Amino acid sequence: MMPDLPDLSGTYALSQEQIASFRRDGHVLLRGIASANEVAAYRRLIAAMVEQAAKDRLPLDQRDTYHKAFVQIANLWETDEGVRRFTLAPRFARIATELMGIDGVRIWHDQALFKEPGGGPTPWHQDQYYWPLDSPNTVTMWMPLVDVPVEMGVLTFASGSHAHGPLCSLAISDESDDFYERTVRERGFPIRREAMKAGDATFHNGWTVHMAPGNNTSRCREVMTVIYLADGIRVAEPANRHQPADMARWLPGLKPGDLAASPLNPLVYHR
Repeated sequence: MMPDLPDLSGTYALSQEQIASFRRDGHVLLRGIASANEVAAYRRLIAAMVEQAAKDRLPLDQRDTYHKAFVQIANLWETDEGVRRFTLAPRFARIATELMGIDGVRIWHDQALFKEPGGGPTPWHQDQYYWPLDSPNTVTMWMPLVDVPVEMGVLTFASGSHAHGPLCSLAISDESDDFYERTVRERGFPIRREAMKAGDATFHNGWTVHMAPGNNTSRCREVMTVIYLADGIRVAEPANRHQPADMARWLPGLKPGDLAASPLNPLVYHR
């Protein structure tokens, strides 16, 4: 039976300062884009799906660096009608559209990223390394479903790094972490992280270098993300060994040169 869930079609008013900050820095923190009641309603669905999907996970001390960083469950919206209402929410999609200054956005995919108590750091990386897309007009919404103090592993950005495009040919790993750590220091990118409340959200460009420290609390860091791409982006030739898998999963039936508009990439907002 479909739960009675809050409507997420209302408008969040962005300021020109917030839009300018996003375009300058490659990221922006927006307070309260969802209310406490809205987040609580959707959190129940998302947390239950994560727990079910990850029930057979290995103990932390038996995992590699990537899998110590978080429990990662993608495309929840495909299988749950309630989560679909969150992932395809017009309110969030409109924010992404206005931040990028484009006409509309499609979904790339959603993913829950739950960092367990004692979970390790998320290495420095650039998201769009994995995506066979011909445009930098992509943005990830990162929304905590619980309050996230800094010591729980809040997202951390290298401001202005998006303007340099792809900086590294490494997947998320200890090696990528070392490379970006040096690059961030050598290029003098300012580092930005702030504690967040449930319903706050960061939006960051696909090329913005970012990481998250480990979770040094006794509670799980529960986060839901939605990745948007500009309507009109085309599929690019894979640029590394990871992109063919992303093309097959998120762009089924498409080939380089096609519009990135498969049934898994619905148009969620257009102005």
